[in-house]
Formats: sequence, structure tokens, C-alpha cells
Amino acid sequence: MKQLLFSAVLLISLVACGQDDKSKRPSPPAKATATIESGAAITIDYSQPSVKGRTIGKDLEPMEGKVWRAGANEATVFEVSKDVKVEDKALPAGKYGLFTIMNGDEWTIIFNKTWQQWGSYNYKEADDALRVKVKAKKADSFSEKLTYKVEKDGDVNLLWGDKKVEFKVK
Repeated sequence: MKQLLFSAVLLISLVACGQDDKSKRPSPPAKATATIESGAAITIDYSQPSVKGRTIGKDLEPMEGKVWRAGANEATVFEVSKDVKVEDKALPAGKYGLFTIMNGDEWTIIFNKTWQQWGSYNYKEADDALRVKVKAKKADSFSEKLTYKVEKDGDVNLLWGDKKVEFKVK
């Protein structure tokens, strides 16, 4: 009887631990990181949704005029090791929830003080540390999975479907 009980507890524990493996999610975790010319380290932790034949803005986030977590699952986390300027506006060193609002070709990039949250369900504008507006461009190639790139010159790129959204960090 003790062996049966032990086996059952062990099996339940293994199943529960397996569910915490984020790499098995349909939108697995990813990370983009670089140390830019100013010496600031930038890290973006996010989950990578895939387009899978859907239409961004219709069947798939981001939706026009709505706050988006800029990824999938937990909110995307933008971390910077030093005080920086994003599009010439000050952003102190720290961790932020990275959100966006798409309005046609104009995107609002949002750095929110509440970085540890699921999606954008508990997003509060009052917790924004910084908002900047940038223009989206047509990407050079289609990105099936949401991808972030951080370049040494401080260019940060969000590539999603046929969209490229870029902002500058100095």
C-alpha cells in the first residue's frame, strides 16, 4: 500500500513539474539581449507566438487601438542595466512590462512599472514609466514567430508577420 501511495505521489509530482516547462508551450519563451554602445545591457524576455496563417489585427494580436503585451503568455519584460533614453526620453534602469498599442502605422511603445503580470489583463496606464510613439514599417521578410532584436547601436526591433517596429535606445 505504501509503495502504491508513493508511486501515485511521484507520478503526480512529475506531471505537475512537466507542466511548468515553458519550452513546451505553443508560444515558447525567447530572449533578446545586447550591450549597447553606452554600456547599458538590454534584455527582452518574451514568449513567441506564431502567425499560423492568421491575420495580425484581425485573428491575432495586436488589435487596433488595444494594449498588447507585446508577446504571448506573461507580459514581455524589458530590462535595462543603466539609465537610458528611449526615442530621446528618459527611462531609469530597471525592469518594465513592455506593451504596445497599434494604431495603423503608428505604434505606442509602453514601459510599465508592473513587469511581473500575466498578459495585459491587469495593465494599468497609471503605472506607465514611459510611452513613446514610433512608425511601423513593412519588414524585409515575413516573421512567422514574433522576434525581438537588440542591436549594439541601440536599435530595438519587433518583427511580427510583415511588420517591423523599431525604437532607439541610447
